[in-house]
Amino acid sequence: MIEPLTQRLIEVAYLEDSPYGDLTSELVIPKTKRAMANFIAKEPLVLAGMPYVTETFAFMTNEFDLEVFKNEGDTCSRGDVIAKVEGLATDLLRAERIALNLLQRLSGIATLTRAYIDRVKGLPVKIVDTRKTTPGMRLMEKYAVKIGGGSNHRFGLSDGILIKDNHIKAAGSITEAVRLARRSHHLLRIEVEVSEMDQVKEALDVGVDVIMLDNMDIDKMREAVHFINKRALVEASGGVNLDNVRAIAETGVDIISIGAITHSARAVDISMKVL
Repeated sequence: MIEPLTQRLIEVAYLEDSPYGDLTSELVIPKTKRAMANFIAKEPLVLAGMPYVTETFAFMTNEFDLEVFKNEGDTCSRGDVIAKVEGLATDLLRAERIALNLLQRLSGIATLTRAYIDRVKGLPVKIVDTRKTTPGMRLMEKYAVKIGGGSNHRFGLSDGILIKDNHIKAAGSITEAVRLARRSHHLLRIEVEVSEMDQVKEALDVGVDVIMLDNMDIDKMREAVHFINKRALVEASGGVNLDNVRAIAETGVDIISIGAITHSARAVDISMKVL
């Protein structure tokens, strides 16, 4: 089932792309002309987003048939036929770019996430996303992260307590920020972002549940993990890339959060070709 937020985004995409219809298709293609088209992978990729492709066609018309040949999370090779859609030619062409924009974007996120997962294979660490997502597409993009093998951090500001550097400055200290948070939400887990060892010690002293090591180098991160010694979950964040993610995982952190898997994922190349 597609969520209302996603349905609204697809509606906005149609209003953006064809507010008064598809002028070219309506002029050159007979209204009753039916067609069939294949979705084809133009490069190796991890597939994510076909449920949203289905919703893209369904939003406009009930007169279509979509047959999907690959599962979400499958690795596709160049030239693989991902799916076949049949319906009125004008409907297919009006939906084409919206469907491809979503499928290419989400498959790009899943593909990049899988690359990070492969780099830390065999190590007991979770790769998670962040809130650095495309406005309006967070639910879709976090879905793609999970399809790629990653895990989701909090969905939004309403979903958990994460005390970051600006909160600490505004509250006066880690201790005071945690005291205020715990006073109102004693049942929720509290996470604190730190960048120095004295902050690690303060966070442990006040009994936080998760300590985020922000932009620490490998040596300092290893020292922090050793000092924490399982008294809190440890998350590494900031400056993570495919070249250093395994070294970070080898420090013993429990979680690695990576904004790049959503904000910097490249859309993969997928085409829709009418047969």
